[in-house]
Amino acid sequence: MTIEKLHDLFLKSGGICTDTRKIIPRTLFFALRGDNFNANEFAEQALEQGCSYAIIDEACYVADDRFILVKSVLKTLQDLARFHREQFNIPVIGITGSNGKTTSKELIGAVLSSKYKVLMTEGNLNNHLGVPFTLLRLTGDHEIALIEMGANKPGDIRELVEIAEPDCGIITNIGTAHIEGFGSLQGVIKTKLEMYDYIKTHGDTIIYNCEDAVLVDHLPPGLNYFSYGVNKGDIQGDLIKLDPFVHFSWSEKEYHSPILQTALVGKYNFTNFLLAVAVGRHYNVTPENINEAIQNYIPANKRSQVTKTTRNTLIVDCYNANATSMEAALESFVEVEHANKLAILGDMLELGPVSQDEHRKILQFL
Repeated sequence: MTIEKLHDLFLKSGGICTDTRKIIPRTLFFALRGDNFNANEFAEQALEQGCSYAIIDEACYVADDRFILVKSVLKTLQDLARFHREQFNIPVIGITGSNGKTTSKELIGAVLSSKYKVLMTEGNLNNHLGVPFTLLRLTGDHEIALIEMGANKPGDIRELVEIAEPDCGIITNIGTAHIEGFGSLQGVIKTKLEMYDYIKTHGDTIIYNCEDAVLVDHLPPGLNYFSYGVNKGDIQGDLIKLDPFVHFSWSEKEYHSPILQTALVGKYNFTNFLLAVAVGRHYNVTPENINEAIQNYIPANKRSQVTKTTRNTLIVDCYNANATSMEAALESFVEVEHANKLAILGDMLELGPVSQDEHRKILQFL
């Protein structure tokens, strides 16, 4: 079956499903395989539970014409998502980076939603499955798409940009995240820069931190650029205080914002706010709407969340850390004004051969 015909079935269906424990009637069941499961085995059950068709890649499970046999279910899902994305002539923003991409995506989404109907990655569904799932939620109501892209090994970003086909690319920063899968920092850099490589040949705009030397040194020529930074850039900012929440202001040419009181903690989030402002201004969101969106944003994903108990104020940052993000969090914690402070640190995972050295860096910093 061609992707065009499968897409027609998709449009007439109730969407897609990959889990027989969460079957929605009339959906297309994609029998994905993982390390510990083979959903081809559950295709018949999915149909019995109400799915219209089952897309499988093992011929022995074909029982009737409701089974659609393909070479690879995963590749077919990705091809379907790409084809579906190509039916919409709207801006698509791709965002990746070693640190801050999910928080930045949430902030950007809040800003853009003040003007547009936005399709946005839910949570951190940013891998080879999450990106197709997100794109397949595109409808004619959406005016802009914001797609987060994560990477654990070389080539991951290339795979994801070729599915999502962004015309605007963002790399928040490049650090030692998931270095176990990349082998070296150079492997991380090369993979993250696959975002820029794609925009260079297929897109038109890059939004970047002009005070990040790694990003500046690797900007491809001949594109549209919009920059942000503390002391230079199209958007500039002033960190006013941490109490522990971030208070900041920003400026663009002759415009100077009032001081914005946010619900996010951490000095490291200051540049995430400036990125959200930059994206908003690039897509013509008014300064007033940007300011309102930023001040109303409440984190809900264990990233820079603050919880007050009867005795303590807890700053919760429970997400996969690396030495860069850990050090940034600690540097910010040092600047928070409080009489008694305690840091409780967990392991930094997926650092491979540099794990001991990276943990030692944090101990030396402490």
